[in-house]
Amino acid sequence: MIVARTIETEKTVLVTEPEPTLEPGRAIVRVHDVALCGTDLHIWDRSYPADLPVVQGHEFSGVVEAIDPANPAGLRPGDKVTVNPSITCGGCYACRHGRFNTCVKMRVIGCYEDGGMAELISVAIDKLCPVPANLSLEVAALGEPMSIAMQAVNRGRPVAGETALVLGCGPIGVLATLYLTELGVDVVAADIDPNRAASATLFGAVQTMVVPTDGPFTGPDEEVSLVIEATGVPSSMVNAIHLVSHAGRIVQVGISQRDIPVPIKELTFKELDILGSRNSLALIPQGLELLARHEKAARSLITHRFAVADVNAAYELMRDRTEYVGKVVVQLPAATA
Repeated sequence: MIVARTIETEKTVLVTEPEPTLEPGRAIVRVHDVALCGTDLHIWDRSYPADLPVVQGHEFSGVVEAIDPANPAGLRPGDKVTVNPSITCGGCYACRHGRFNTCVKMRVIGCYEDGGMAELISVAIDKLCPVPANLSLEVAALGEPMSIAMQAVNRGRPVAGETALVLGCGPIGVLATLYLTELGVDVVAADIDPNRAASATLFGAVQTMVVPTDGPFTGPDEEVSLVIEATGVPSSMVNAIHLVSHAGRIVQVGISQRDIPVPIKELTFKELDILGSRNSLALIPQGLELLARHEKAARSLITHRFAVADVNAAYELMRDRTEYVGKVVVQLPAATA
């Protein structure tokens, strides 16, 4: 089978490797589509800690090729699936207290072990998520980022009728906007890029704003009681703290290694709830159902498609940003057969 293996910095090569064999408790999935995210780019350019060589791809969908017939899910060959890529230890404090999405020993398919950038992959049956019949496999590849957005929203305890500010209109930001809108929340979405900000209207935002890069961001006129920070940029988190209402909630889902310069007084006087959000609590099935209800909007997020032979060009596009990039999908041979 064809496998795209990242072997060194900024170099992924196509190689031929043996097909996986079926083992008890597992299934073999023929991969169709792999969606790329910032983590994939940073594994490729070595700014994210992962051991090479590795087959990347943790957001992917496909069709069951073979499966242990004794599977409790009742899945059969031919069924459409996506995969929960997180593998947790079950024994750390987080796992023991139902917060397995923050497992201290977490491994991720496609990051720390071989993932979906291959024609076939062997996956534990309990990691398979059936795809709704009315949802395409291409959009189903967004099930994992959809679940991350849902986790962030859930962490913020949204209330129907309140106004939320989503900072950052990349994939997680607009998918969070979609979910908040379904929950009856009025969303104001903001980004430094006018095109990205405008895209949030397709996902239900009642207002979009462009964040200036050379001056203060005053935010919306409405009182904002919930902020989803989806950029990881320190200045954006500072904006969140300044703009959120007293007794408000801020969810930090954007990732960064940088520090945040914030006056402690503002946290105490406003009595803010500042919450981190990572991965999701097994929300991919719910995410797939949400995507199926809004497939047209979700598909608009996919701006570029590449054959697996051109995966290096996909990463270069994501790195260089010479044009507007939403979500990039890499198509394995089965997707175009």
